[in-house]
This record gives sequence, structure tokens and C-alpha cells, in this order.
Amino acid sequence: EGMQIAFFAVAKLPKSDRGDSVFALKTCELLFKGDGYNMPAFMVGRQLCVVSCMFFVARVTSLKIPEGEENVFGVSDGVQSFFDLGFLGALITTILGSISWQLVASAFPIAFLSNPLTYILLRICLLLEATGLCQAAWVMATIHKKIAGFQRDEAYIGTAEERAAKEMGDDTGHLPIGTGHMVKLP
Repeated sequence: EGMQIAFFAVAKLPKSDRGDSVFALKTCELLFKGDGYNMPAFMVGRQLCVVSCMFFVARVTSLKIPEGEENVFGVSDGVQSFFDLGFLGALITTILGSISWQLVASAFPIAFLSNPLTYILLRICLLLEATGLCQAAWVMATIHKKIAGFQRDEAYIGTAEERAAKEMGDDTGHLPIGTGHMVKLP
């Protein structure tokens, strides 16, 4: 989950600012190569990976208490029936496997990309997308693009290098700071 945050964070950075770690460079090279197809392909593969993980964790963490046995933590039968649905696993996965990594990736995207596991998971997600299980999503996205007249971001704001050449930096004077807003740590 944190990978998408880190990828979007570095997508608009010039290549020179994407870190010097071997794995950060390899990850960015794979992700942004060619016409940029790998970023949306990653998003499709990532979704397949997340759904698979959710089903797996829900199955592993759901349990069926035999009749006559005591419920987990001594809860009522109604609460135990809720536990049996696998929602506890989904909650644990959401907190430990999703939100916490998104927060880390948003605060430290380059460090996140420098982890070899990020590169390996990117390859796995691209492989999952290449299976073709979600090809209908590409057809629907193409139709939506044609109807709405969408263009790549570069058509509107230019590449990171073009923005840097024109000195079109970010206006950091209006950044919200406080509860709920990540602040770059020293």
C-alpha cells in the first residue's frame, strides 16, 4: 500500500532527485520507463495483490468455534459470529498492512523506494497485471479517457525537468501544518 504513495510522490520529481540508492534507481527506472505504462499497470497489479492479501488474511484470521466450546475472549455468540466473518483480519490488515505503510511512505518516499522489497513487489504487481485478469479495466479507462478528453499530466504542467527549468517550484508558504498533516522531519 505504501508503494503507491511513494511512487506518486517521486513521479513529479526530476530524475536527479529520486535518490542514489541502487534499488531506488532500479525501481524508478522500471516504473517510469517507456511511455509510463508501468505506473498504471502497477496500480492494477497492486489492486489484485491487495485483494488477494485481504482474502488470505481474512481466511487465516477467521475461525470457527466448535459447538460447546468457549468463545474467543469469552464474548457473546453474536460477537463471536461477527469475529467468524474475518473482519478482524481485515481490520488488522488495514492498520498494519495499509495505513501504517502509507504514512511511512508519505514521510520518506525515497527511503521507501530504497528498500529491495519495494522493487520485488513492483515486479510481482506488474506480473499480476500481465496475467490479464483485469483487462476490462483498461478498456473502460480508454473509453473514459476519450469521452472526458483526458491527457497526461505533462500536457498540463510539463515534466519535472521542464518545471525546474522554468523555475516553477512549489509554493510551500501555504502548506497546512498541524494535526492530520504530515510534516517533513529533520
